Amino acid sequence: MPAGAALTTTLTASQFANLHTFLVAARHASFALAAQELALTPSAVSHRIARLESSLGLRLFQRLTRQVKLTADGERIFAALQIGWDGLQVALAGGDTLTGSLTVHARPSIAQCWLVPRLAGFAAQYPDVSIDLRVGNESVDFRAGQVDLALHYGDGSFPGLASRKLMGEWLAPVCSPDYAREHGLLDAPHNLPGATVLHDTLAWPACAPDAEWRLWLDGQAPEVTLPTRSLRFDRADLCAQAAIHHAGVAMGRRQLVQPWVDSGQLVLPFGDFSLASPQAYYLVHSGRAALPARVQALFDWLLGQAI
Repeated sequence: MPAGAALTTTLTASQFANLHTFLVAARHASFALAAQELALTPSAVSHRIARLESSLGLRLFQRLTRQVKLTADGERIFAALQIGWDGLQVALAGGDTLTGSLTVHARPSIAQCWLVPRLAGFAAQYPDVSIDLRVGNESVDFRAGQVDLALHYGDGSFPGLASRKLMGEWLAPVCSPDYAREHGLLDAPHNLPGATVLHDTLAWPACAPDAEWRLWLDGQAPEVTLPTRSLRFDRADLCAQAAIHHAGVAMGRRQLVQPWVDSGQLVLPFGDFSLASPQAYYLVHSGRAALPARVQALFDWLLGQAI
């Protein structure tokens, strides 16, 4: 079949099984975990994926050492399939309606700066769905069934769970306008060693306390020495608040600090020297079954909010 060719409009049982297998494998980013869920062998999963790729004329996965990763075509087809499959599951469930409560767990900074300001919009669109928001830096145990959806910042590795990238992140130093002027920082990164830097010591799981600053300096200003004077926090939003109050220069995550930059409370003293972070924000869930309608509604709504 030519590259990019579509399946026939009427799916055979074999094609349907291959699509379902692809969907489960994509959710887990693992053929082995997909095999466990589908009660198949990993080899059977691999063969189904290969047959689907052959029928579509597309490569859907990159086969890496001990893991698989969706290609651009795989991401595109997965997104379309997930919407259709979850809608089918909701329709088959019959009584599953957009009512009831759900529990969301989020890292404190993304909850404070990004999620909470948007929740009123979700409530207006889905007035019969209640959200119980819990925040913390700890890992979420989905096996207990107490969390429906989590919003994490990390490298996308969530073994045994289903995840979807919500949005990327960019790093850039930020401080108050007064602090920038007083310390001669405007367009002068070489003056950074004379300033105080603000560290988010728990920027992502198992990172070094100064990881974000080291990452930015290595990528954008390798000739500049990391200042010895510092203040340390365990939340990015606290770093930003400290910067607003003239305590020093924080490594700003643009998704979190942009409103303060727009209002003039924070400035980018070195200009837009943003560095793409290797970490990103992900929506994570157990992946053991189709999401209930109320959870799927929030999942899709959050994807629509991302930039």
